[in-house]
Amino acid sequence: MSDRLLAELTHAAGLSIDWIDADGNAQAVTPEAQRRLLEALGHAAQSPQQIQHSLEHLHEQRRSAALGPLLTLEQHEKLSLARHFPAGSAFVLNLENGGRIEAHLDDEGRLPALDGCGYHQLLIGDRQVTLAVAPQACPSVAQLSGRSHARIWGLTAQLYSLRRPHDGGLGDTEALQALVRSAAGKGADALAISPVHAMFSANSHNYSPYSPSSRLFFNVLHAAPGSVLGEPMLHQAIHACGLREELARLESLELIDWPAVADSRQRILRHLHAAFIQAPHPLRGDFEAFRREGGDALLQHCRFEALHGFMSRNDLPQDWRVWPEQYRDPGNDAVRQFCAGHEHEIDYHAFAQWLIARGLDRAQSSAREAGMAIGLIADLAVGADAAGSQGWSRQAEMLQAVGIGAPPDILNRSGQSWGVSAFSPQGLQEHGFRAYIEMLRANLAHAGGIRIDHVMSLKRLWIIPQGEASEAGAYLNYPFQDLLRLLCLEAQRNRALVIGEDLGTVPDGLREELARRNILGMRVLLFEHNHSGFIAPQHWPRDALATTTTHDLPSIRGWLGSRDIHWRQAAGHRSDDHTQKDHALRAHETQALRQALQHHGHLHEQDSDEEERQLDASIAFIGHTPAPLVLLPLEDAMAVHEQPNLPGPGHEHPNWRRRWAERADRMLDQPAVSQRLQRLQQARREAEERYHD
Repeated sequence: MSDRLLAELTHAAGLSIDWIDADGNAQAVTPEAQRRLLEALGHAAQSPQQIQHSLEHLHEQRRSAALGPLLTLEQHEKLSLARHFPAGSAFVLNLENGGRIEAHLDDEGRLPALDGCGYHQLLIGDRQVTLAVAPQACPSVAQLSGRSHARIWGLTAQLYSLRRPHDGGLGDTEALQALVRSAAGKGADALAISPVHAMFSANSHNYSPYSPSSRLFFNVLHAAPGSVLGEPMLHQAIHACGLREELARLESLELIDWPAVADSRQRILRHLHAAFIQAPHPLRGDFEAFRREGGDALLQHCRFEALHGFMSRNDLPQDWRVWPEQYRDPGNDAVRQFCAGHEHEIDYHAFAQWLIARGLDRAQSSAREAGMAIGLIADLAVGADAAGSQGWSRQAEMLQAVGIGAPPDILNRSGQSWGVSAFSPQGLQEHGFRAYIEMLRANLAHAGGIRIDHVMSLKRLWIIPQGEASEAGAYLNYPFQDLLRLLCLEAQRNRALVIGEDLGTVPDGLREELARRNILGMRVLLFEHNHSGFIAPQHWPRDALATTTTHDLPSIRGWLGSRDIHWRQAAGHRSDDHTQKDHALRAHETQALRQALQHHGHLHEQDSDEEERQLDASIAFIGHTPAPLVLLPLEDAMAVHEQPNLPGPGHEHPNWRRRWAERADRMLDQPAVSQRLQRLQQARREAEERYHD
């Protein structure tokens, strides 16, 4: 078999054969791995004849998709259509604002430059194409705060971990509102939260916020129905369900019991829904408007939930890819017939989505009313479970036979497989980027900013054939500029800050392009060091946010005490020999951090052995960087030792289950916490005075 022809097909399919790993070493994908990946992407590659046929099919697809259904361009750019239409061709352009342009392509076959951003409809020849005209950049911190040299700060919180009285054992939007008001009172301009994506209502054992069923909708377990429908209606539902003792038990637990919480909350939500539709309610009109505005996407999600629940209750497969064939296609008559007989169930799932959406609205409104420049920052997971709602309703735009992850890197020498699927580059282009645009809109609808997990996915993703190890993968390339332009357009329309999590193996030029478009990267204190020690605050970049740690890393006190090393050994992630080396390296790193904190005047020598003093000094350290935004995790604001998530196999560590003992409305008022935040606030003021862009 010709490796050259195979390589040609691999390239045409958007895969990179050659790449550079995190250590700077050149790597190549073997011919056998290329064939497996191509087959998983739907391109037969087992013989020269198959490869040639697949190549011809791909080229034909590219030719037919070259003009639409959606083209992106930047404001003031002249788009060339010379490949498709002769110079001087007549066209009509219907602008999103209601305007209309009738003209001709210029002598070079180009459209005139457009000043107005938006989605405009181009009619030329026998074609209709959407033109997405984007601004050159997303809104910046300076623009959103109204201060040209702004240096602001905020907190990051795991929504599920928040506590309020009578919350039933899980953080909800009412607790989020309370934390928002408290943080704003301390001077915070933002509150970044863990993903709130929709999970599987019929599978309460799947609760990782980064493995959702859909990134278009929300986890209804975080709804606070009393804040929308009124507390009397909620109390009546709890009484009718006989759940007071169970809710009290769940509230008393240190760790979240997700299955039990899901069961109790679903019972309450179902009782509330029954009461809501049986008697007139002043918010009935608002709910009906929500359903209309949700359109087909909401309907399909609710249909999936109804079907998935039916399969689960009847001991049938829960993965839609192995459902009876007539239910695998959302447009099949059998699906419509099923839904006609389960209208109450579908209405219930829409009701639950309405409650969580209105709760998130209230939290963001509270943030803005309290004076936050940004408010909530939503977290957008890199993928979704292929067996979930988004995979079912957007099949042509999602990769079905491959998972995504990361190649071996500095943090994970065996690579990673995340157990989720992502968009198909080809599917996105063929469908006018519908699934991507609606996902951005859904996650920006109730927030002032968005954090894109693994932002490298806008340019490339490490894909892995199902059932294989990460080493069997390769990079699949995405239409980077198209995705960036649409991101800038949607961010502008929502006046939203965009953050790109750029930790890991980052392709050359990506960070520079993100910076050009006002998309903030991330710099984590624990990583910001080199052979000379920790990087001085003044040398941190101005185009990335600064933070002490992330949800996948130890807190500062946990890092100082090597808590993460102990957990990795206990979980079986590291051998005893590797653990000894980890401890030796950590001793060197902690000494280097102490020296840096002392050198820059944030830590006195007599304080160097006190963890809380080092934590406070670390917070001041990142506060003095020129980063436009500092985000402080609650784990460090509260000076705890444990981290929310320990990446890797096994269940020894209680991932996504830790709860705060303190109420959300009071946790920041504890003297030590309040002083910590005051110190960060002062550091940010000093940074704003010192750095001028």
